[in-house]
Amino acid sequence: MFRNLRINIFIYYFSTVSAFLGILHYFLAVVQIQNIFFLALVMLCFVTLAGVMISKLSVDPLQEHVKNLQNLSKETLHELNLPISTIITNIHMIKKNTSQERDLKRLQRIENACAMLQQRYNELDYMIKTQSLQKIEEEFELSSLVKERVEFLQAVYPHVDFNLDLEETQITNDKIGLSKVIDNIIDNGVKYSQKINTITIRLDNFTLYIQDYGCGMDEVELLHIYDTYYQSNSNMQGFGIGLSMVKRFCDTQNIGLSFKSTPNVGTTVLLKFKED
Repeated sequence: MFRNLRINIFIYYFSTVSAFLGILHYFLAVVQIQNIFFLALVMLCFVTLAGVMISKLSVDPLQEHVKNLQNLSKETLHELNLPISTIITNIHMIKKNTSQERDLKRLQRIENACAMLQQRYNELDYMIKTQSLQKIEEEFELSSLVKERVEFLQAVYPHVDFNLDLEETQITNDKIGLSKVIDNIIDNGVKYSQKINTITIRLDNFTLYIQDYGCGMDEVELLHIYDTYYQSNSNMQGFGIGLSMVKRFCDTQNIGLSFKSTPNVGTTVLLKFKED
């Protein structure tokens, strides 16, 4: 598809430039027109028409391709939702009739895996909506969202202790996008706190504090934390793109984002929300 598109654009561009030079030669050498303003107006109209045609030739196939991908994604998501819901429902039914501790632990692992699949489903649905330029905002209780994310991450990091001090706070925001931001910040906190497995999360006065007690960062490292692919510790797994994504989201949603960090003491991430 894209090879043919490049060929078509090249042919049209080559033809347009040749026609432009031919028309210019005709007016200057054959007609010998003296009215420069008229000549410039004719050339401007020709260039504008050529630009519109080239943009249409290049963009329309891409729009059609993206539309087909979005339709495929939506249909795939619709088909995934039913088996995930079926698995979760049946797990709950089986747990009611199971008393052995070993079987209950196995069922819990399956349920956690389904919860992760459900999370990926929600994120894909969110990505499709954002690519469609739909504004995604809703009113919700921020403390409840934080508890929900901590409960989800507790299953992923059972060795971590989460200390919560949350004040009820009603906000209007992109709930799914904010969930990804909270997950990312907590995940970084866990990743860089390998010796002290504690994360403290506090919410008051429309400000969310997420504090770890890990390696921390100096002033030089803090200057680079938003750079894509930057990692303060090269031994850590991952691609270093998390905080750049967090920064873009906070800028889009008018959320104040700041860091307080001290080497060998830890890091606190602050999210300041607008008061409704």
